Amino acid sequence: MTDLFPTRHIGTDTDAQSTMLSAIGAASSREWASVEELVAAAVPDSIRVDADRAPALPEPIGERAAIRELRAIAARNTVNRSLIGLGYYGTITPAVIKRNVLENPGWYTAYTPYQPEISQGRLEALINFQTMVSDLTGLDTANASMLDEGTAVVEGMLLARRASKAKSSTFVVDADTFPQTLALLRNRAEAVGIQLAVLDLASLPADAPELSDAFGLFVQYPGASGRVWDPSAVIRTAKDAGAVIVAAADLLALTQLRAPGELGADVAVGTTQRFGVPMGFGGPHAGYMAVRKGLERQLPGRLVGVSQDAVGKPAYRLTLQTREQHIRREKATSNICTAQVLLAVMAAMYAVYHGPAGLRAIGRQVHLSTAGVAGALRASGVEVVSRSYFDTLQVEVDDAATVVARAHDRGLL
Repeated sequence: MTDLFPTRHIGTDTDAQSTMLSAIGAASSREWASVEELVAAAVPDSIRVDADRAPALPEPIGERAAIRELRAIAARNTVNRSLIGLGYYGTITPAVIKRNVLENPGWYTAYTPYQPEISQGRLEALINFQTMVSDLTGLDTANASMLDEGTAVVEGMLLARRASKAKSSTFVVDADTFPQTLALLRNRAEAVGIQLAVLDLASLPADAPELSDAFGLFVQYPGASGRVWDPSAVIRTAKDAGAVIVAAADLLALTQLRAPGELGADVAVGTTQRFGVPMGFGGPHAGYMAVRKGLERQLPGRLVGVSQDAVGKPAYRLTLQTREQHIRREKATSNICTAQVLLAVMAAMYAVYHGPAGLRAIGRQVHLSTAGVAGALRASGVEVVSRSYFDTLQVEVDDAATVVARAHDRGLL
């Protein structure tokens, strides 16, 4: 590196700094003749690191030596296995997706493209995502991803409020909802004047009066406890009273279970993390939202559609954009004006890579493995409370805290 390189390419040069100092009247008043003097005057001494107080740094080393040292530090970590669940699960990222999508700078964006003429590949990948979500949920239209499952559920509640003709301000929520989702619902509901009614829907009679006095109903499917049940009767009662039904569904479980659309849900939301996206200490992951026909214009977020180019060939573009914040401002369906495109593309490519039969096989293997664990627990004398489940079990033991602590000591969280 020559002496000229830093001044040419790193930050501002001396002439530019003098010009800026002159613009604020510093150089002319001769109060600060240089940037260093300006910093000394503006930054409190208590947080400034001067030469005599500079931290003691080690001598520089080469790249290979640095990598060895970093690996030695990383080796001190204890690698545990998370069994917490609640929407976050271990998954396998196929090497071809890891290399060509996750690690490919060409896909590095969270955003949907505004310039379709130069973004046909990304838009086609998002069409795959939308089609995948629509097929698995049994609903007509899906958007190009949400930020995560929790915010998708909140958007589902707000969509229900807009779309329902019921005069009630009550939103019925399944008591078997993920705790983090319930916390978000409570936070947002309070801000917009919505009353939450948290009920154990699985044990609620189908003709319960609470179901007839709500603008919307939310079902976690499967539940936080792992329970799988048929909510169609409860859904039917609420819909007959004018409620809009929102279901948070596990996409992998849907390869084995009835789709939310078949159960009567108007809106399906959730996360696509299980489709090849690493847990990443809780995120980020791509959420999803799908709606029945007639609710397309109530969808938040981006929506990719198929059109034609100037010569009549199929072309992809963002559609129904008049719903969105960058056009309708405060009248938009939502203030969410972004997405999780990189992770949505990963999930879509995971589905393409495995295909419908492959996804069903993965879901079946997950369930059979869980059933094997349940059988082993029963054989050991442990009471398995769960009767109908996909991949999460509830068990009853004498001292749960001790069991959890012993599991933690063995690297199971």
